[in-house]
Amino acid sequence: MKKLYTLLLIAVSTLSFGQLLSDDFNYTDNALLTANGWTAHSGSGSQAIDVGASNGLTYTGYSGLTGFTAAAIGNAARLDNNGEDVNKAFAAPVTSGDLYVSFLVNVTTAVDGYYLSLGTGTSTFFSRLYTRPSATSGKINFGIGNSAATYSTTDFDLNTTYLVVIKYGVSTASPVSLWVFPSGIPATEALAGTPLVTASGSGGASVAGVYLRQFATSGSSPNVTIDGLRVYSTWFNTTACSLSLASATTLCDAITSSVDTYTATIPFTGGNTGTYTLSTTSGTISGDNPSTTASGNIIITGINENTNVTLTVTGACSLSSLITAPECKVTNTLPFNEPFNYTVGTALSTSQFWTNTSVGADEILAVSGSLNYTGITSTGNSVSFIGAGSDTRTPFTSTTSGDLFTSFLVSVTDLTGISTTGQSYFATLSNATNTFSGRIWIRTTNGTQYQFGINNSNTTTDIVWSSNLYNINTTQYLVLRYDFTNNLLALYENPTIGGNATPTMTFSPTATFDSIANFVLRQDAAGATPAMIVDELTISTTPNFTLSSSSFDAIEGLTMYPNPLKGDTLFLTSTANAVMSVQIFDVLGKEVLKSNVMNNTVNVSGLNAGVYMVKVTEEGKTATRKLVIQ
Repeated sequence: MKKLYTLLLIAVSTLSFGQLLSDDFNYTDNALLTANGWTAHSGSGSQAIDVGASNGLTYTGYSGLTGFTAAAIGNAARLDNNGEDVNKAFAAPVTSGDLYVSFLVNVTTAVDGYYLSLGTGTSTFFSRLYTRPSATSGKINFGIGNSAATYSTTDFDLNTTYLVVIKYGVSTASPVSLWVFPSGIPATEALAGTPLVTASGSGGASVAGVYLRQFATSGSSPNVTIDGLRVYSTWFNTTACSLSLASATTLCDAITSSVDTYTATIPFTGGNTGTYTLSTTSGTISGDNPSTTASGNIIITGINENTNVTLTVTGACSLSSLITAPECKVTNTLPFNEPFNYTVGTALSTSQFWTNTSVGADEILAVSGSLNYTGITSTGNSVSFIGAGSDTRTPFTSTTSGDLFTSFLVSVTDLTGISTTGQSYFATLSNATNTFSGRIWIRTTNGTQYQFGINNSNTTTDIVWSSNLYNINTTQYLVLRYDFTNNLLALYENPTIGGNATPTMTFSPTATFDSIANFVLRQDAAGATPAMIVDELTISTTPNFTLSSSSFDAIEGLTMYPNPLKGDTLFLTSTANAVMSVQIFDVLGKEVLKSNVMNNTVNVSGLNAGVYMVKVTEEGKTATRKLVIQ
């Protein structure tokens, strides 16, 4: 925007109440920002940031003498190289409240990265604005973040001017929100609606000014034009509202296997300062009236669980409060049977029996058809997942003693793209606080077949793998058993229903599980989790087969002594008395000894005192034991 020497410009150039920074970049054609109140904090003088010649951006209602900025449309700042970065400081650092940064932006070339932020000093930046090329050719996406980008998938056009508003709560933990408008200027934040994207993360407790950045990725620099920059303490410098809404609390009215309702309570202060009208997107409003009460609680009742609500306040001022719905879901009683009889395409997490442990781009979905296994009557549908996505758990009565059996049918339908050198767990048990414990792993070493393994941690070096290989599109029946008394995990592969079963492999955790209260289906990552179908889940304290009377061990009659061990010789025997080998791991999962068993003994003189895991292999069967060396 070119300089215009009029009384009007002088008047609007003066910072008004609540306004912290204003810059229309109306400098002389091609002038440097560092010659006009900006300071270089990186790469000073290298590809310096300047303004163009009559390159000011136009946005109806915002730019121009009759627009919000009340400034001529002249020049604008150009970020089009990899070099100098500059900042413009506030009169004094801001240490509390909110900051609203508004400006016009036009992206000619997008390169994934940020180019505008708030900050302090020369190396502390937050509330960063990002742009990247969209997956849609010729389009771009905007993102925001304090340390890393959270992108919206909404597509915007290149070479198009948008009005951007960034809201930052000055705090080390406050979220940052982004709005991008193609037209119009919402009079209030409430009227602006839900932000395009909101991100959390480590921010800063003090903000010194606005920072502009130039960068390059893979040899290419973005080309961005910025104009009409404003920083306020309120939405477009509107008068601060006396009424203040605190964060809402929610409470389920009931917890059943049906869709329940919940009540939301929103505390307020600063009431009795004007006339306010309340509205909600769902439920019925009651409680205290902020028009006549100085402080109290606004209450919204009768909202369906999983339904988010927006409370909107208009009148003397405009406010809104987004209320995130709770999940009013049951804790399943044992035995728990899950046939996955859900409508095809339904996300498993939306049922009354499951909830997301973590949320990803892809949900575990119901698919048509059932898996079949002799002795199990399958009904309805099943669920399917692949690659990365949400991890979904079903909570059940917390179990702390005896045995727990978790069984299900599983079929791997595609191994395309799965790494032949890695492994991933797709099913796990967890305690009441959802700390993962017993895990079922899967891997493929040839790209055409797969095998299962078990352990109790994210460590891959101590996984006990089955020697059985399975082809895709075949159904396996897996039973994961945990014995609290003996602190042993076991996996039974395809046991005969009603018959006598011996575990395929066992694993001894380093410590007894305090409880088991959840079963989780997990989507790890592309290249790690293959395409899988799961069906007919049962969680019970009793099995549907007879446990082998000989031993809860894949190696029949396995004994290891003495334990604790004070000498140098460890003894191992078994019923088969066949050729046996051992691998010993330390508590970090590092292999510290590998040896064949000679005359039923292993020399461990090279090991220091401590706790170890011993993996024993005999005739293709494996078992693990915890060993204490004193």
